[in-house]
Parts: sequence; C-alpha cells; structure tokens
Amino acid sequence: MLPVMKKLSLAILLLAALWACTPATAQSAPAGKAAPAPKTWFIRLIPPRPTFDKDIRPAEQQLMEQHYAYWKDLYDKGVCLFGGPVLDPDGVYGVLAVKADTLEKAQALAMGDPSVKAKLNRIEVAPMRIAFPPRPAAE
Repeated sequence: MLPVMKKLSLAILLLAALWACTPATAQSAPAGKAAPAPKTWFIRLIPPRPTFDKDIRPAEQQLMEQHYAYWKDLYDKGVCLFGGPVLDPDGVYGVLAVKADTLEKAQALAMGDPSVKAKLNRIEVAPMRIAFPPRPAAE
C-alpha cells in the first residue's frame, strides 16, 4: 500500500475508533410537533478494482484525499457517525454510517463524495440500526 494511502487508512480508522454518540442537530418543527429523528444509513463505497489500495494512481489519490476531506467535514458536523476502509484481502472497500431523514438525503450525501461524483467509486446505501456504537476513548 502506498504511504499516503496507509496514512489515510489509519486516519479514517482512528476517526471511527474515537467516535462517540452525539445527539442529532436539533431541527425546528411546527409548534406542538417534534422534528423527526434522523435515521441511520449504511454507505458502502466500492472502489474501481479490487487492487485499488495497492495500485492507486496519482489522480485517484487526489480524489481520495478530497473524499477524505468531504467525509471528515461531515463527521465534524455530526452527520457522518463513523467510517473507514474495510481491509478485506479480496479487495478493500469503504464503509460509512450517516444520519439523514430519508434515503434520498442519505444517497445525496453519498453522491456528494468527490470520488463518487468523478465516477471513481460507486456507492450502495441501506438503512442501518446501530446497536453498539463506539465508546468514547478512555482518558
């Protein structure tokens, strides 16, 4: 794996490990009605080839750096709950969990990823119920 990809993978894994449950950003609702609670969605990011982490090209690396920045921003805003690469020996792929009110909004988040916009990676989106969220890191 290229050194930059290793750093990217480690950074994403670290983010997932440090994630703690936070309440959804409050939304205004009509008087007497509570805003609908955001649902959780699982996003699978599918790279262009099984060997992507081993033979990534410079232009692809730039897109993956933009991909990381995009999801890091959504993580900092509490929209992305966790994410990172799955180091499957048959082919690395990415996973993310996001909060969104509808499937369409979750798909829009995934489609906003620069690597998806550029048609480098593909996505799959499905509903997810997080039963065991990551715990805060011990101090």
